[in-house]
Amino acid sequence: MAFSQGFTPHPKISYASAAPTGTASEAEYLEVGLQDEVDPTTLRLALDAALSPGLDVIEVVVAQGGSLADRIDASHWRIELPGVEPELARQAVEKFWASSEVLVERLTKQGRRTFDAREAVNRIDVIDQTGAPSEVVGVPCAILDLVIRQVTPSVRPDDVLSGLRVVADLEPPVPSRATRLAQGTLTAQGAIVDPLEADRDGANHR
Repeated sequence: MAFSQGFTPHPKISYASAAPTGTASEAEYLEVGLQDEVDPTTLRLALDAALSPGLDVIEVVVAQGGSLADRIDASHWRIELPGVEPELARQAVEKFWASSEVLVERLTKQGRRTFDAREAVNRIDVIDQTGAPSEVVGVPCAILDLVIRQVTPSVRPDDVLSGLRVVADLEPPVPSRATRLAQGTLTAQGAIVDPLEADRDGANHR
């Protein structure tokens, strides 16, 4: 592991767009600086063994240059709303999408801020799913599928839910469950490109 210089050296680890507190994620990325060249598979196994159960290192690649953070400008999210009928959620989403601006308020380190939750949303849909997600049994459960662009201030899944409450008075009776499915570069076609794709391509052509 490489360390920073100075009187209080720190491991050279940087996170790119870490998931908000209280959300799950299947697509977190970080950069690790090393003193020596290490086989990516060996490093993956070592990191995976050191982490708590449920935190899995899926892949390690050698960086081919450029910043990881520069390759991430959007996230794909799934939000489960136990106790909410899908049709009710669909009506709320239609109102949200039809709005040119949806102002919400959030407490930040700088105090309370009001910002537009609609502008950052590239896509939002209510998806149909057979069976209950996340072991939700005996109650309806709407599922939102959405892509959020990175903006300043950042718009989080709970901000979008606040926006649905503003435009349609949608209030889930129990806490929602948000999971990040992917993050990367958003294309003009609305697809999200894996931020490690360039590194894989570079390694294959070495």
